[in-house]
Amino acid sequence: MSFKLKPLAVALLLTIFLATTASAEFLLCISNKELKGEETVGSCVTKGERFAVVDEYGLVRILSPEEIALTKVLNSKVFETRAFSYRYIHLAPELPPLPLPSYVPGG
Repeated sequence: MSFKLKPLAVALLLTIFLATTASAEFLLCISNKELKGEETVGSCVTKGERFAVVDEYGLVRILSPEEIALTKVLNSKVFETRAFSYRYIHLAPELPPLPLPSYVPGG
């Protein structure tokens, strides 16, 4: 690769990286319409409340009990955040990113 193309390639990769990480997703309670951050997601899940992930386009994915359980294993910080219903999406925090390990398991 010539020296003129290296900065262009780096800029392109950086742009792609920033574009793919800039999407906001929210975890919203769908079974209790009045939640406004008074409880954590974890305490609501314990009570049996249902949640959905909503992306920046308004697309919704309702989480199954299996998805909730796996999320607890992979990213427990999600359950420490305050819980909001879809009525208060404007107050809800973005989902915390997945904490990546500094090593590759099994590698």
